[in-house]
Amino acid sequence: MSQSPFFHEATGAVRFWVMVDDKPIGASVSREALHHRYRPDARGEDPLETYKSHASDLEAVVRRRVAQGSIEPVMLREFDLRVVVPPKA
Repeated sequence: MSQSPFFHEATGAVRFWVMVDDKPIGASVSREALHHRYRPDARGEDPLETYKSHASDLEAVVRRRVAQGSIEPVMLREFDLRVVVPPKA
């Protein structure tokens, strides 16, 4: 990727890019969404570090959203980061 993920202070979100079909797709996830999904008990955590610790999960969510028709930039919400439990057969 030509640009590394970074925390954008003005929007309070981590901005990053995911390769989808050989094309970089811009995406973002808020500090709050990262906090609530991955570190609800932490105080003063670094959102960029939280992103890096869970980048593969977040990239998979972006790919899923694009497959469902989302266009760039893909803005991940808390709803997108929920744990999906498959139904029992």
